[in-house]
Amino acid sequence: MRILTIDTSAVASAALLDFDPLDPVRTAELVANFATTDTRSHAEVLAPGVKSLFTDPVTEGPALDAIVVGTGPGPFTGLRSGITMARTLSFTWGIPLYGMMSLDALAHQVFDAPAYRDGRAVGPLAMRDFVVATDARRKEVYWARYSAGAHLLDGPHVGPAEEISGVQVFGAGAGLYEEVLAANGCDVYPLFSDAQPTALELGRAAARKIAAAGSLESAGLLDSTPLYLRESDAKVPGPRKRAL
Repeated sequence: MRILTIDTSAVASAALLDFDPLDPVRTAELVANFATTDTRSHAEVLAPGVKSLFTDPVTEGPALDAIVVGTGPGPFTGLRSGITMARTLSFTWGIPLYGMMSLDALAHQVFDAPAYRDGRAVGPLAMRDFVVATDARRKEVYWARYSAGAHLLDGPHVGPAEEISGVQVFGAGAGLYEEVLAANGCDVYPLFSDAQPTALELGRAAARKIAAAGSLESAGLLDSTPLYLRESDAKVPGPRKRAL
């Protein structure tokens, strides 16, 4: 099975992955990958970035089994760019489109990460429930709580980092507010203190869910509805006041 994944909840990114949906042990194979480090130029770089994954998008696109897009949470402009691109390609190529919460990408990355002691892996990094947090700007974070097995327990939420206490916290939101989180009894790990959701990790998480379920249809993936969590700053103007 080959899928295209797109995520623009933070950076703009896209990836192509191959995997066997009937083999939950085999790791998904990366075919091609694109990602920026800029969180504010999604519209300009995403289309050429996706095109660069293919030798011939006209023939290879319709041969894909599905597109999986990160649904956030994330800022309006960036998130909308990725979801619009995914919907357009799904319609043009005539292939199924699924959504997946972007924070899940980081949660599965944490699940795969070992803890080290004296240079040796001694077990999983997440030994208990943990939180993934990313930058929501305005001195707030997007966050969700997961079990040690990377199953969603609570969220997603948007709010100040002060709302999180007594857990391991991973992601760029943790790095931004490390002192606040530490004061609340949280553990922040340097390895993940600037980590953002990417299409590559989203694809690996999606492949794991699909292989565990045995098919795309039974994997419990979402639709492509965006998780904005905030109301738009743009407002429809009210009626004009009549001149006296």
